[in-house]
Amino acid sequence: MDKERKLIIAGNWKMNKTVAEALDLVQGLKRELGSVKEVDIVVCPPFTAIAEVSKAILDSNIRLGAQSMSEHIGGAYTGEIAAGMLKEFSVRYVILGHSERRQYQGESDALIAKKALAAHAASLKPIVCVGETLNEREAGETEAVVARQLQLGLARLSKAQMEETVIAYEPVWAIGTGRNATPEQAQTVHAFIRRSLAAQFNDAVAKRVRIQYGGSVKPANARELMGQPDVDGALVGGASLEIRSFSDIVKNSI
Repeated sequence: MDKERKLIIAGNWKMNKTVAEALDLVQGLKRELGSVKEVDIVVCPPFTAIAEVSKAILDSNIRLGAQSMSEHIGGAYTGEIAAGMLKEFSVRYVILGHSERRQYQGESDALIAKKALAAHAASLKPIVCVGETLNEREAGETEAVVARQLQLGLARLSKAQMEETVIAYEPVWAIGTGRNATPEQAQTVHAFIRRSLAAQFNDAVAKRVRIQYGGSVKPANARELMGQPDVDGALVGGASLEIRSFSDIVKNSI
């Protein structure tokens, strides 16, 4: 598939996989996807598995991501993980502002802006998540919600930092529900995101930023979703927990 921007497909394992299970999964992904050059492949294991997964993928085409991080560089923040701690294990990407973090940990757009800046300060590439709930979509508020999340969540970034940031559009109503936005619905919001980035930064930056779709991505819908002009990859949840399904999503995207 010929795309202007290189696709990026990331697996968000959430609170799943022991170290042994994580190693089984990445060894399988290395076997299945070892020759893939057309797609940036990222896995985001839980913190407990990062060290071993990092060693396992060291000489592979798979990159390492984290599921969250603190906005602070260190200090009295019990239970938190600093960007520098992630860098120690060759983490390249970090998911910020996932809807589950917004919902369960009360993360605000202002906090996400601080985290994004801290990530860039440590040379990590943030994957900043945006998306509306079912109530917001049904009320016709999708664009207003996403625009606010972009405006506030990216407020501290320079143009150069924005180009190294990935946006993940995840309609909250489609995460883990088996429901997913149609390719046309996804494209409509992705195009809106790109227009918003152009207004917030400039056209050149907006054209370079990769925008992932997340929300019940499966092998069966990957090809059509990735075929949309403004869909530059996927942030995959449940389907990233199995070798076959995640591998097929990557392969079907090419």
